[in-house]
Amino acid sequence: METILRGLVEQNSFTENIEGGRTVGALLRAEAFAIEGLHGSSHPSERYADHLIFRSDGTKGLPPIALVGHLDTVFPPGTFEGYRRDGALARGPGVLDMKGGLVVVAFALRAVAATVGLDAVAPIRLVIVADEEVGSPEGYKVIQDATRGSSSALVFEAGRKGDAIITRRKGTANINAIASGKAAHAGANHRDGANAIWALARFIDEAQKLTNYDRGVTVNCGKISGGQGRNTVPDLAEAVFDARFETRADAEQLIAAFHQAAAEAPRGLAGTSIRLEGGISRLPLERTDANVALFREYGACARASGLGDIEAALIGGASDASSTSQIGIPSIDGLGPRGTGFHTKDELIEVDSLVPKAQALARFILHASSRAAASEPAA
Repeated sequence: METILRGLVEQNSFTENIEGGRTVGALLRAEAFAIEGLHGSSHPSERYADHLIFRSDGTKGLPPIALVGHLDTVFPPGTFEGYRRDGALARGPGVLDMKGGLVVVAFALRAVAATVGLDAVAPIRLVIVADEEVGSPEGYKVIQDATRGSSSALVFEAGRKGDAIITRRKGTANINAIASGKAAHAGANHRDGANAIWALARFIDEAQKLTNYDRGVTVNCGKISGGQGRNTVPDLAEAVFDARFETRADAEQLIAAFHQAAAEAPRGLAGTSIRLEGGISRLPLERTDANVALFREYGACARASGLGDIEAALIGGASDASSTSQIGIPSIDGLGPRGTGFHTKDELIEVDSLVPKAQALARFILHASSRAAASEPAA
């Protein structure tokens, strides 16, 4: 496992490093997932490395089990490179987020193929996208198209302390507010101007007030720009917002409130207007009876493999678990190797968690397949 992991980590696959991502994709196809009974294909992309889809035929009549991951990482070439073993730890970009998770999946499928064969279990639908770290603008549809109809979706993002299993994540929205006005000399023709920054400031104040900690809704204006200089009435200004929410209903209400604020903020400031770009980028992974049942079933397999089986607290960051849950597939996340420091130069995994994580997934595939077969009506 560690030999393949080293090769994946040593190849930079920053989201915008298309050739690097393609090299990692080739390694995954040729080494990690060269498994009897598993058939791979590529979904071409012009913006990113190709997305990968692997399928097995499985036992006829059983619904597929979806497995989801990504091959891209967050560090541009030259900023954080290489794989390093540090006692019981392994360090490097993507070792936790989430090349380690991909290796877990590969060796679980190898184990199933070598024991009972992939044709003896439920069909596998494995999707590995190349744009997750920028919100899966293409990947979400690739995932949904490949996994639709699956009985469950397991996502192999970074494993948490205590092997906590993620059943809920916040959704995200990315919104840009662009204020327009009319330029004028601030001294000679101030009356003729329409101050875009003033209109934007009023909008920012209203948007920030949409934060509601009790409901888990947050709005953050992270960057503003605009204007030409102190002696010119600004005709253009822009603000960039990040918003988070726990439920689909709150997401829809929040977007509606943004648009209402954009309509109201310029009132009384003749010649100004505000338009919005963007919107919901990922709906939340909501905790449901179905994904709690999945958490418990997988948790029993984790426990049998010597791992923890606790449920994680609400996670503020989003993942591709939202892509599968959005189309009604019970989904859980955080099933990769145990570690810390994702998105930092201190990223690491506990190497001895690789094998039991793979064992837990192999056990789950066997157990879920047996359960599904038992529930099939007799011919």
